[in-house]
Amino acid sequence: MLADPTLVLNRSWAAIATTTVRRALCLVYAGAARIICPDTYDVHDFTSWADLRVRDGHRRIKTVTLEIRVPEVILLRGYDAMPQQTVVFSRKNLYRRDHYTCQYCGGRRPPQELTIDHIVPRSLNGKSTWTNCVLACLECNVRKGNRTPEEAGMRLVRAPQRPRWAPYITVGLGRRRASWDRFVSDRYWNVELEP
Repeated sequence: MLADPTLVLNRSWAAIATTTVRRALCLVYAGAARIICPDTYDVHDFTSWADLRVRDGHRRIKTVTLEIRVPEVILLRGYDAMPQQTVVFSRKNLYRRDHYTCQYCGGRRPPQELTIDHIVPRSLNGKSTWTNCVLACLECNVRKGNRTPEEAGMRLVRAPQRPRWAPYITVGLGRRRASWDRFVSDRYWNVELEP
């Protein structure tokens, strides 16, 4: 239960992240955050939250001296910014950007039949960036070899670029709380999932 997710809101009540219940309780106890009761939007510090009666149906944490309702949403007291919304350059995000498709022949392949190709090879000082890396099937990668596409007589299906989608809070569907719907719109949850 202590490892379950808790939604984190900034001081402006905008969702910015998730954290564990354990970390949320530590932040509230230290005074860096407050707990929001999703039903009433009441804001509680640690003492007032611990004084609330835990009703049937509420998830709870029992200690030797306390029975505390599990916080589902916390509000940070001193943070009003939004986290930087850039997509991290990673293998997973590159596969997602290119839709598991070879960028030379246009064939959609399973991940094990795709490689990451540097348009300007690393041996020619090509960097691992969004604009220099694409997915290539094994056949196209071998054909291109250690050359640029122009030198190999090959063309890209589309020019690589930094993804336009913004990262969202990643929580497995089974771990999402219904109470979060009051703080995060449906558009937030309805993002295309990778195959």
